Amino acid sequence: MMTGAPTRIPVSCGAYVSFHPSMGSVVSAERGAPEGLPPYFSLPSMTRSGGPNFLGARHAPFVVGGDPNKDSFRVRDVTIPKGLDEGRAISRRKLRHQLDSLLRFKDRAAEDPVLGADDNFQQAVSLITSPTAQQAFKIDLEPKGIRDSYGRSAFGQRALLARRLVEAEVPFVTLNHGGWDHHSEIFTAFRKKGQELDSVVAALIEDLDQRGLLDTTLVLVMGEFGRTPKISTLPDRKTPGRDHWSSAMSILVAGCGTPSGQVVGATDRKGVAAVENVYAPENLVSSVYLKMGIDPNKILYNSSNRPTHLVSDPRPIAEIM
Repeated sequence: MMTGAPTRIPVSCGAYVSFHPSMGSVVSAERGAPEGLPPYFSLPSMTRSGGPNFLGARHAPFVVGGDPNKDSFRVRDVTIPKGLDEGRAISRRKLRHQLDSLLRFKDRAAEDPVLGADDNFQQAVSLITSPTAQQAFKIDLEPKGIRDSYGRSAFGQRALLARRLVEAEVPFVTLNHGGWDHHSEIFTAFRKKGQELDSVVAALIEDLDQRGLLDTTLVLVMGEFGRTPKISTLPDRKTPGRDHWSSAMSILVAGCGTPSGQVVGATDRKGVAAVENVYAPENLVSSVYLKMGIDPNKILYNSSNRPTHLVSDPRPIAEIM
């Protein structure tokens, strides 16, 4: 779901690790971002398989933790430390550059932790010295009505921060919103989480549309896989739930030229398996890349300099193009 390239090694879902760059990292490498801002953000944590793999540390997501709904919210590592003025900070940066003049090969960053540290350092300096970055993070500048429309929750305010990053021309932002693994207590848990997700996504799409940003912003709402079409009441469970299911799932797609008001594909009458307009994760990822101006047919070269396809199946989902 995150890479468009299924793993070639069978592993359990709890131990799944991709050997292919994620969509966010590929967009980071292909598109870049305005001066001073990372091209790929993930809030409040990195998704599983959401990393850069062989593209190197510079294309890992910039993770913004914490709760933007709290007055004490601050983005880490984006201000000069207290007691150090700007002149001394610049001098230290120059001194570090002089000491750190070893011959290095940037394409080895995925294997070399020292190069990865260099990339992280440069990113931190850019953030500290970028007025655009500082402005994008100031969620408290938003009018009270806008903040309230997203909901005064951590997830709601992260969605608002994501919109501010999009306005600052960051090309890829992920909101990692977990806690949907309802093997039990599904009715109680889903009622609360479903209501929050519904209202936050609606607020985000409406806000983007009103600002004229929806035409150039793609909104995806998706999980790792579907859930069993039947409620599970196994003997070892006190309450009902649903389990993992790979044969069918639902994804919401909005914006960036996607024709609205349509349902693409269908399952059988019991919701067991897709039977109409059947697409795979690779087709979704190819669609995302095409909308981002990236050729899904592109060949990448991994850390062993072996060629690998950007996406295993470059055909997009025609109905959303």
